[in-house]
Amino acid sequence: MRKLLIAAAERRISEDGLGALRARDLAADAGCALGAIYGAFPDLDALILEVNLRTLALFEAALGSDGGGFDVTDAADELVRLGQAYLAFAQSHGKRWRALFQHQFADGRRPPDGYVAEQARLFHRIEAPLQALRPDLSAQERVLLARSLFSATHGIVMLGLDARLMALPPAVVGPQLDLLIRAMATGLASRA
Repeated sequence: MRKLLIAAAERRISEDGLGALRARDLAADAGCALGAIYGAFPDLDALILEVNLRTLALFEAALGSDGGGFDVTDAADELVRLGQAYLAFAQSHGKRWRALFQHQFADGRRPPDGYVAEQARLFHRIEAPLQALRPDLSAQERVLLARSLFSATHGIVMLGLDARLMALPPAVVGPQLDLLIRAMATGLASRA
């Protein structure tokens, strides 16, 4: 039942977005009673987290292998590659990608530790090239810098893909993302 419900929720989110996810529709899609959802999951938040974990795994697969062992030039190229992969994933899986950021627990709870650990593991993909650019930084400083670089990248991608805002035309999002990431990498390397 869990697998059926996760697959049904994944389809709904992929096709209609997180806002369209309703328990009654999921039950109908999975061919079960409404109460069966709450027998398999404590609440819809837990089901959404399962779908989001699958989205994170799909994103990680889209990133490809972690090259590791970067020099300064490779590190900048890797950061650009990660940024462009992030953009491509957001373009290809827009509704699933947005669900990662739209989901909020109604009661203000934090996500489970396992979910937070998965996010942190993906951030390590940014931290590794930052180590080559700024070997002088502590591990904690690299963690913060990785999140700042991600935030800048996410902002460009989010605003560039939002048809209502059109902060950047779609054709220029990729090149502008490349420019921003390379400028940041150059600035970081010069301060080492």
